[in-house]
Amino acid sequence: MFIPFFLELKAARVPVSLREYLSLLEGLEAGLVEYDVEGFYYLARAALVKDERHIDRFDQVFAHVFEGLDAVTGEGGIDAANLPEEWLRRLAEKHLTEDEKKLVEALGGFDKLMETLKQRLEEQKGRHQGGSKWIGTAGTSPFGAYGYNPEGVRIGQDESRHRRAVKVWDKREFRNFDDSVELGTRNIKVALKRLRRWVREGAAEELDLPGTIHATAEHGYLDVQTRPERRNAVKLLMFFDVGGSMDDHIKIVEELFSAARAEFRQLEYFYFHNCLYEGVWKDNRRRHAEVIPTFDVLHRYGPDYKAIFVGDASMSPYEIAHPGGSVEHWNAEAGAVWLQRALQQWPSTIWLNPGAERLWPYTHSISMIREIFGDRMFPLTLTGLEAATKALSRKH
Repeated sequence: MFIPFFLELKAARVPVSLREYLSLLEGLEAGLVEYDVEGFYYLARAALVKDERHIDRFDQVFAHVFEGLDAVTGEGGIDAANLPEEWLRRLAEKHLTEDEKKLVEALGGFDKLMETLKQRLEEQKGRHQGGSKWIGTAGTSPFGAYGYNPEGVRIGQDESRHRRAVKVWDKREFRNFDDSVELGTRNIKVALKRLRRWVREGAAEELDLPGTIHATAEHGYLDVQTRPERRNAVKLLMFFDVGGSMDDHIKIVEELFSAARAEFRQLEYFYFHNCLYEGVWKDNRRRHAEVIPTFDVLHRYGPDYKAIFVGDASMSPYEIAHPGGSVEHWNAEAGAVWLQRALQQWPSTIWLNPGAERLWPYTHSISMIREIFGDRMFPLTLTGLEAATKALSRKH
């Protein structure tokens, strides 16, 4: 019965293997969960999902394949004999139409409805599906899930065909982890961790536990050893396109900048508009008064730095290919010349584009920038940023 589930996960591009499927069956055979759909959900997720990026797609497939399956009682389930009155009341419908409120009175009102629910929970000994009395699924009892009764109290189901509420897998709490969505600060931090290169530097102030154990065993007395603290040795330069069409991407670029500052101790940043030219700046409010010559940046930061350009690359092709093409000033040399200089100085350089990747082919300037960067342009999605960090990590 689980083969369709396995096949639908594959169809949804959740990378599950036969080995993981057999592990799930072994868990079921060992009795890790019995008559508990929520327990089965967690077991299946633990066995079949290797990366949090795929949890949201797993949840959607699970909801589709096992729609209507639920358990109210059983090992690890609800203790029917000790249901608190407050809990029962919270299970009641929060928004009823006038007709539905009238139908609730068919059981003697809310208090009588709660009393009957508790009594049936105490009487019921197992899971039930269909029917008109017992608590279960797909029936017309006033209690349960995935059935229909206008006087009903739903258990184990927060949202259904009648639009009321959801189970764990329907909440889709991991939708923001999906590798096709734009990033938030937390996800950016996770992706940027791939750029870490740990070294020990500075004073020997951190406790060296393995060294202490070894020295104590060797000398016969407590011999505390210390060592320099581990630090991320990666040096990073970031160049941000500002103004114009980049105003549409302010939020995601701010999140990227915030995450990068948190992850990299050796981070320098600069701003430019549309394309790199002979000057950059660090304060947008004084961009015309405090311009930093690009040559100074090229000479100050060595080839051991990694560089990230962030921009939508949407501009007139003249701004890239011709002197005087800039829309803000007269540039004596084409933007492409300055980009080539940056690539020569910092071989580990990529371009991050916050614009929708599906639209890139329709903008000529994006194709030009991609060509200059040797196709090292990546979208600001989880997949894109992970590919970008891999590219930056390669030796050039």
